[in-house]
Amino acid sequence: KIIIPITTMMILITSCGSPSADSKTKKIISDQEQLEKDIAMYQDTWLRFLNGETSVVNEERFQEDVVVVTSQGDLVGIEACKKHYMNFLTGFSNIEFTIPEVIGQGNRLVKHWNFKGTHTGDFFGMPASGNKLNLSGTTLVTIRDGKIAKEHDFFDMMSMVSQLTE
Repeated sequence: KIIIPITTMMILITSCGSPSADSKTKKIISDQEQLEKDIAMYQDTWLRFLNGETSVVNEERFQEDVVVVTSQGDLVGIEACKKHYMNFLTGFSNIEFTIPEVIGQGNRLVKHWNFKGTHTGDFFGMPASGNKLNLSGTTLVTIRDGKIAKEHDFFDMMSMVSQLTE
């Protein structure tokens, strides 16, 4: 007699929880799929850009009010972002840019990158030295609606300057 009420209660408890658990599972899967799309778009954008395809810095991949955080102050807008990163293309030849890893959670990404090149042009006002640069760093990224909304690069500035001036 006691087995039937307990079995009935177990069925009710587990069936009541299923739709909620199922919708949470679907949301987790959906969020993971979006994160994977964001990572793929982000990696594709910067690999293409640093291979000379500068047109990828556009309104399809960047928020109109994208922010690039720099030590001189924030740069706002797609054109300011493009102009900032163009310094790497005009300042260096023989560019090798790799992204060993991108990890993310929610709308935040962390990119580990390595930039190699020969300093053959003006780089943020620094005249060409002919020196080779091998620089690694990370970038904190915010994605909004599947587009890049904010970037903040971190790297050893002293290492970069010494490689370009010694």
